[in-house]
Amino acid sequence: MLNQCLSQKPSRRRILTSILAASAVPHPAGLCFAQSYPTRSPRIIVGFAPGGGNDIVARLTGQWLTERLGQSFVIENRPGGGSNTATEAVVRAPADGYTLLLVSLANATNATLYDKLTFNFLQDIAPVAGIVRVPNVMLVHPAMPVNSVSEFIAYAKTNPGKVNMASGGTGGPVHMIGALFNVMSGLKMQHVPYRGEALALSDLMAGQAQVVFGSLPASIEHIRAGTLRALAVTTAIRAEALPHVPAVGDFVRGYDASTWYGIGAPKNTRTEIIELINTEINGGLNGGALRARLNEFGGMPIGGTPADFRRLIAEDTEKWGMVIRATKMKPE
Repeated sequence: MLNQCLSQKPSRRRILTSILAASAVPHPAGLCFAQSYPTRSPRIIVGFAPGGGNDIVARLTGQWLTERLGQSFVIENRPGGGSNTATEAVVRAPADGYTLLLVSLANATNATLYDKLTFNFLQDIAPVAGIVRVPNVMLVHPAMPVNSVSEFIAYAKTNPGKVNMASGGTGGPVHMIGALFNVMSGLKMQHVPYRGEALALSDLMAGQAQVVFGSLPASIEHIRAGTLRALAVTTAIRAEALPHVPAVGDFVRGYDASTWYGIGAPKNTRTEIIELINTEINGGLNGGALRARLNEFGGMPIGGTPADFRRLIAEDTEKWGMVIRATKMKPE
């Protein structure tokens, strides 16, 4: 602990020895610092309202880190601007490890979707750890007269202007994955953004929307309860959590999309803190309680180093940037 490091009272000889040893041992103070973190409750800022996939993954991760590091990791929801409000708050926060960001696909898409951001995500947010990749699922109300993706496409084409695609906000994963379906299936569904995925799912269950490409963590209990019908998962193969549900790619050739989540921190956050959080998250993904809970949602652990997570963000920034430019998508 840091207090233990500071409370030592070495002799003069030990002081001289320590000075000489400093050049050979690069980060002795950093190690003590990392061992003392956290001494108070860190916050994980989520850019979307409670109840959606971002919020669920943040709370599961926060619970795991709380158990491992002995301080409560508090989840703070700051919806707005397709998660840009939350991101800006973290960018401007002190780089002390006490303000973290729940990073998602939205952060990769926003780099192209929004023309005048006050930050550069890849430069201003330090990647800490990838957590999980999950399928989204194409959902309709049980009363809708379709039972497959093919039937849905036929229905939408024969009822132009009558199929609304709801999402948790413009540019978010639910929207982007649905937009990709629009492009690849040749449909022109009307996008209706809500202030959070949970609200979009509620209106779908109420019959006010016709389809949602919902995140699996937020929608799987509705599927199991029969209040929503799953037509297909959005990954190239079926999800273990929904083995009876086909993949969209079985009907729309080449279609493959998923949502991922991770943790980021303000740039210049100490390497020791980033490595500590990364290690604890990887530990949870390698067979701990965190992995068990994520498996319930069909999650595929990401893990790896901060550099691995940076590559994932950069690759999807480029991929979804092409989709946004091709569709001339703009914030609504």
